[in-house]
Amino acid sequence: MLKIDGTQMQTGRRLNIVKDKDFDGPLPEVVEGARQLIASLLREFQVLGEDARFRTVPEYPEFAWFEGLVNAVAHRDYSIRGEYTRVVIFDDRLEITSPGILPNRVTLENMRTTRFARNPKICHVLASFKWVRELNGGVHRVYQEMEELGLPDPEFSEPSDFSVRLVLRNDIGKRVPYMSDSIGSKAAEERRTERTLSDAEVTALNLAESEGRVTTARLMQSVGVSRVTASSLLKRLVEKGRLVWHGTGQHDPNQYYSQS
Repeated sequence: MLKIDGTQMQTGRRLNIVKDKDFDGPLPEVVEGARQLIASLLREFQVLGEDARFRTVPEYPEFAWFEGLVNAVAHRDYSIRGEYTRVVIFDDRLEITSPGILPNRVTLENMRTTRFARNPKICHVLASFKWVRELNGGVHRVYQEMEELGLPDPEFSEPSDFSVRLVLRNDIGKRVPYMSDSIGSKAAEERRTERTLSDAEVTALNLAESEGRVTTARLMQSVGVSRVTASSLLKRLVEKGRLVWHGTGQHDPNQYYSQS
């Protein structure tokens, strides 16, 4: 599972992975662990209702992304070796990719009304946790849940000859409310700035404020990312003018970052 800072994955010095977590073990534990992590990484938005009041809504309906996760685990082609069910969270979308094309008579055109269990024993186990239902309807409800939240339809595709992908889009451009500079301009500017930061970047800034400094190792420990990812993240905050680097060179063991 990956959490990406932005709408595209970068590499090298611009590497923008802020969370990288693998799950292995009994399927019920894998599903529950992934569910908890996804829920913790997703955001909430303020939207203006018809009653002229703001209300808090989730980034995606929980049923939609959890149904996508369970279906990916339950119906993937386990004969394909070296591939995994992948969940990638971008700023504007959530992607779930499962090894194996759609099973048997199920197609992209009829999947809202047609059901076929590629792995009936796995489905039976997951059904005992009430995660899989015996009757078809889960995919149809994903469409309904996204529509009720005012979000674009889910996008199902077969991007290759050996995978199925579900994309949920959060319509972020419409869901971040405009904040007037004339009303609490300083607070409004701070909120706009924070919305451009990833959760890991916010954590880095909080550490720099509360502890007086933040190091690559400290950030690795706090957000659970690799050294390369933590280092790239801190360097981006320097480029954004949010942190200042202190050290004598790239390999200085005592180098650290502080608030600008």
